Amino acid sequence: MSTFKISWQAALAIVVCAIGLARLPIASVNDTAIFAPGATIAIFVLIGGAALLSMFPLSAMLTAAVLFIGAHGAAWLLIAAIAGSEGAAHASFFLLVAAAWLLAWRCVTVLSAIRSGNRTADTFLRLLIPTIFGAWILIIWEAITRGAGIPFVLLPPPTAVGARIANSLPVLWADVNQTILRAVIIGYVIGCGAGFVVAILADRVDFLRRGLLPIGNMVSALPIIGVAPIMVMWFGFDWPSKAAVVVIMTFFPMLVNTVAGLAASNHMERDLMRTYASGYWQTLWKLRLPAAAPFIFNALKINSTLALIGAIVAEFFGTPVVGMGFRISTEVGRMNIDMVWAEIAVAAVAGSVFYGVVALAERAVTFWHPSVRGG
Repeated sequence: MSTFKISWQAALAIVVCAIGLARLPIASVNDTAIFAPGATIAIFVLIGGAALLSMFPLSAMLTAAVLFIGAHGAAWLLIAAIAGSEGAAHASFFLLVAAAWLLAWRCVTVLSAIRSGNRTADTFLRLLIPTIFGAWILIIWEAITRGAGIPFVLLPPPTAVGARIANSLPVLWADVNQTILRAVIIGYVIGCGAGFVVAILADRVDFLRRGLLPIGNMVSALPIIGVAPIMVMWFGFDWPSKAAVVVIMTFFPMLVNTVAGLAASNHMERDLMRTYASGYWQTLWKLRLPAAAPFIFNALKINSTLALIGAIVAEFFGTPVVGMGFRISTEVGRMNIDMVWAEIAVAAVAGSVFYGVVALAERAVTFWHPSVRGG
């Protein structure tokens, strides 16, 4: 039996780490090394030791734990030491960041191959893997901006954005309340609800289906930057005009998807319902709507992102002194880029939560569908 399980990520991390060792110091200011000798040794030990241990025949969970500690411990030491000395990093700094990233890559690969057979453990792994992946996007962002000395006005590091979020919670909450809780939610409910009802009518009345769908395709192609100012003129500067934009953006995706979903059931199934003397509404409720559910939820998920984008962009064309779009456009003019990124981060989190809620509702409602049973 082989003593080692060769992993190209771990082997490459060792090679990159060795090159970084040859290119010391990691960072310096006026020929004075920034990293203390103890921290430098700890970084190399974490990366090299984790890479070597991961190639021993350990259990998958233990291998993943070793890689996780080595990658994230080294990354934390690197970023913590460079903070306050932005732009002082040498090639060794970026090589070590790359080596730590390779260990994280290997960690995710090992975790992805684990099949525990326990539903709770599998759910935890499905959440942990994208969390590690997302965390490393932020780690690399932080390391590059601080190590290369990129001006904060061009691209602030994630820690600066996080600090701005923590210090601006009242302002951010007011913007979320104005944009999401009012314009997005209200416009989303009205737009999706109206699209669903009109789809039922279009399915029932042939001339509506033939007339509305081409118009829907045309309206879907309308640029939001052209519609938003008109809605502001019609409904005023407050949230109703933004909700109207959201209604326009969400109505036709729901209409088109629902009409397509209602046609998803095949002729044999509909003939069977007619054999049972089922009327239109019975067939609709018991056969065609369940068959259309995946299409309807696809529209709901698409609209969850369209609604947020539409409301934020609409606020660029007139709004009270509150709202996420208003804050972004105003703070860009003031060169407060960290606040702009804070708004973007909050919008991304809110949009992800919104999408996740719809996806969970889909799994609960369409539990019978093969895509849900298999996942």
